[in-house]
Amino acid sequence: MADEPLVLGIETSCDETGVGIVRGTTLLADAIASSVDEHARFGGVVPEVASRAHLEAMVPTIERALKEAGVSARDLDGISVTAGPGLAGALLVGVSAAKAYAYALGKPLYGVNHLASHICVDQLEHGPLPEPTMALLVSGGHSSLLLSSDITSDVRPMGATIDDAAGEAFDKIARVLNLGFPGGPVIDRYAKEGDPNAIAFPRGLTGPRDAAYDFSFSGLKTAVARWIEAKRAAGEEVPVRDVSASFQEAVVDVLTRKAVRACRDEGVDHLMIGGGVAANSRLRALAQERCEAAGIRLRVPRPKLCTDNGAMVAALGAEMVARGRAASDWDLSADSSLPVTDPHVPGRAHDHSHAHEVGERNLYS
Repeated sequence: MADEPLVLGIETSCDETGVGIVRGTTLLADAIASSVDEHARFGGVVPEVASRAHLEAMVPTIERALKEAGVSARDLDGISVTAGPGLAGALLVGVSAAKAYAYALGKPLYGVNHLASHICVDQLEHGPLPEPTMALLVSGGHSSLLLSSDITSDVRPMGATIDDAAGEAFDKIARVLNLGFPGGPVIDRYAKEGDPNAIAFPRGLTGPRDAAYDFSFSGLKTAVARWIEAKRAAGEEVPVRDVSASFQEAVVDVLTRKAVRACRDEGVDHLMIGGGVAANSRLRALAQERCEAAGIRLRVPRPKLCTDNGAMVAALGAEMVARGRAASDWDLSADSSLPVTDPHVPGRAHDHSHAHEVGERNLYS
């Protein structure tokens, strides 16, 4: 093994088939096959459609990543895969593929946590994560505040959504506005031409007795939907741009306010934002503004690394190898509710000698 481990990562927790290859903290390849167009007509992700799309895309995407990185599969020092959380059927495709490749190649297998991977991916852009780091993860399935003192072994949940995730709220409001799916990018685009102060939408869980770090977007979603319905019932035109801007402002206001408060309360001077919603331009701008005012350093990966991708899984896998963490067993299974307190799924025996024997017989060419 070279000084920096060469790891291939596979991500299939939702509708993106992602395969990334990293050497240490250097990104060599990030291949994506998305099935989002197949879900658009349903207005959301259909698990069975996603699973079938992963099956079709897996091998071609792995081959594309290897070619892009300019490496052979035999050069790899390990293979990492998202073991959870996520859609059970989709996860199973990725885990099965990773086990097959790792076994045939005689390489160690690392089942890793999807949320921890979203944090670790920032190392590919801004270097090693400070310890501790506060992370705000916002996507279609998650809205969480996490404190990590060691991304491979110690991730502590500070708060999470008690109902809808932020990205889920964006999708639902976009559907009410007839803007299509996914909702995040299109609302961001319309909001740039709207007035964020035009409509006073509610900010959930921001009262003095509310949980300091938890989120709630269900009430906001309902308030926006009813406001739109009232306009339409009265025969009035719905100001899509102002609604988009005001709704978006309500979401990012709460996200950034609570994230900065958590940093202050815990004495942490670094905030990392990840997940698909981290690509939102207003979230990035307001977070930067509030972090600067609070003396907190903000780290946000470029938009392509914020959405689900294989690079983030490879990044966490490389960190596992570098820190000598135990590899997973061959009976690794998908866990749709894998807690973030488990950054990876270590094996029991940690003996992979039999895999090397199989790999030496050239099952993979």
